[in-house]
Amino acid sequence: MTEHTSGTARPAVTDAQTPAPDASLFTPAPGAAPMRRMVAAQAGMELRVMLRHGEQFLLTMVIPVLLLVGFSLVNVLDVGEGARVDALTPGVLALAVMSTSFTGLAIGTGFERRYGVLKRLGATPLSRFGLLAAKTLAVLAVQAIQIAVLCAVALLLGWSPSLEPAGVLAVLGLLLLATAAFSSLALLMAGTLRAEATLAGANLVYVLMLGLGGVLFPTSSFPGPMEQAVSALPITALSSGLRAVLTEGALPGPGAFVVLAVWTAGAGFLASRLFRWE
Repeated sequence: MTEHTSGTARPAVTDAQTPAPDASLFTPAPGAAPMRRMVAAQAGMELRVMLRHGEQFLLTMVIPVLLLVGFSLVNVLDVGEGARVDALTPGVLALAVMSTSFTGLAIGTGFERRYGVLKRLGATPLSRFGLLAAKTLAVLAVQAIQIAVLCAVALLLGWSPSLEPAGVLAVLGLLLLATAAFSSLALLMAGTLRAEATLAGANLVYVLMLGLGGVLFPTSSFPGPMEQAVSALPITALSSGLRAVLTEGALPGPGAFVVLAVWTAGAGFLASRLFRWE
């Protein structure tokens, strides 16, 4: 049987010839995305927020660069023998890591919690672990940019690190452990205190660690009891470990890794237990 349109014969299409639709296209598939995809999406959003935030940009990029340039060119601090930039760069790198993974993360998360952002995230399939992992990944991405910028500035100032192949692995281990420790501390503070208390506390810790954590000069210049006390701080372990590798050309002692690992385990456990969405 045929149909005629404008004098042209065309075969008629019957129901039997119509292809049946794929039933799977119309079958609902409720459920959350895989955890890795949720974490990756949240980490990307966290990274964009951190890079667009003016205050955090000042804290994470501008202040460390100004400290490195200023104290390298002006003879204000006694940093010992050798080029000033060689002595200052490891400590400023440690400060940059702390400014991002502790100070900036704690303040940002504290106000997200205050304004209900975390409460809304808590209603999604993203778990508490997923949120902590996403924020840590975003922090690592920002730190990679920080380290690249600071190293470029230091090289322009005449920095000549004493870096051996084994030292590269030691530096990476120190940076990863320190990031985990500072991020855990930041989330513990932001997830348990009010936003205003987190803001004040994070800035106070930043200033204290700048002066006491071996950032601008080695803690060996402190009195004995004080040197032993500050050696248990994560910023001191990081700065002293980086200084041993980058300035002295030696591997850091196991104490630096132990201090950072203990802070990571303790603060991470408490943050995972005590962190509140609201």
